[in-house]
Amino acid sequence: MTAASPLYLWGGLNREIFLWINQSGGPWKDQIALAGTWVGDHRWYPIAIALAFSLALLRPQWLAPHRVLVLSWAYLLNWAAIAVLKPLLNFPRPLAALGPHWVHVLGRPEFQHSFPSGHAAWVFLLLGSLSPGAIWPLRMLLLLLALWVAWARVAVGAHFPADVVGGALIGLACAALASLLLRPWRPGIEARWIHPVGRRP
Repeated sequence: MTAASPLYLWGGLNREIFLWINQSGGPWKDQIALAGTWVGDHRWYPIAIALAFSLALLRPQWLAPHRVLVLSWAYLLNWAAIAVLKPLLNFPRPLAALGPHWVHVLGRPEFQHSFPSGHAAWVFLLLGSLSPGAIWPLRMLLLLLALWVAWARVAVGAHFPADVVGGALIGLACAALASLLLRPWRPGIEARWIHPVGRRP
């Protein structure tokens, strides 16, 4: 697939949706978009793991403990996929593809490695890894976070919608693959986490 393929261009909709999101709104939108792109940075991974681990340890009825292990392994899969695909495909960012007159850039200007969106991959990885074992308020929070960050990456001018969709699918796929690979060990993980050795249920 190349940047000029129908799978990426969506019959022109990829560009049109980008322009509609990127150029609409006002100062309030810019601040929300900047906040979303900051919150969705995958460098927050250690903090996300720490929070998920703590919640699963203290309130396993809120977050299934084995989902934290799924998140850990899924992140490794996701990191490898993004590290390979970005330089391999080397799609131009909106600023390089459309020019500065068409793109409202917030934050640091970027020109290369547009597909897939690493931010979108990370937040949808969180969604796919933790939601299946979470209570509904946490699932809704993860969903809203994922949608906010995905929108923000287009709003700040860093990605086309196709980049965000591609990143989201990669994140969800990595979560599903990690969950499948760890399924045989789930009963043992749950038993040891909830009822540690030496402690009566």
